[in-house]
Amino acid sequence: MKYQQAKAVLFFLFVSMLISCSDNEEKWEWRTIEVTATAYNAIESQTSSLVNIAAWGDTLRPGMKCIAVSRDLLKKGLKYDTPVKIEGFEGVFRVKDKMHSRWENRIDIFMGLDVQKAREWGRKKVTIQFGVPIDKNTPSDPKVK
Repeated sequence: MKYQQAKAVLFFLFVSMLISCSDNEEKWEWRTIEVTATAYNAIESQTSSLVNIAAWGDTLRPGMKCIAVSRDLLKKGLKYDTPVKIEGFEGVFRVKDKMHSRWENRIDIFMGLDVQKAREWGRKKVTIQFGVPIDKNTPSDPKVK
């Protein structure tokens, strides 16, 4: 009996997740911009001595879909945990890190420990879409495009 109850609970959680994912799209206004995209790894020569800790304190692990953004993009709406779709990649990435202030209009795609994959990616101009939360109670800001 407990096995059937566990199956039912897992099924319910799975269906709930699917429903929440599909209705999550309605919570975002997707904006499109072109940026320069590079890649980085969780190794000391590319980050700080705390190789797995991102700017806002998140622990990064290989396989996570996350990016660092240049600080000018923070002002454009790519804030902490913003969902981002990147041309050429499947799925949705999350903003979890920020780059040095010397960079502008740039994202850095986290590629875990796979240095070769990051090198093969190199540097490319890509189109990204990022989600800006829709607040149905607040009129949109005419200064933001």
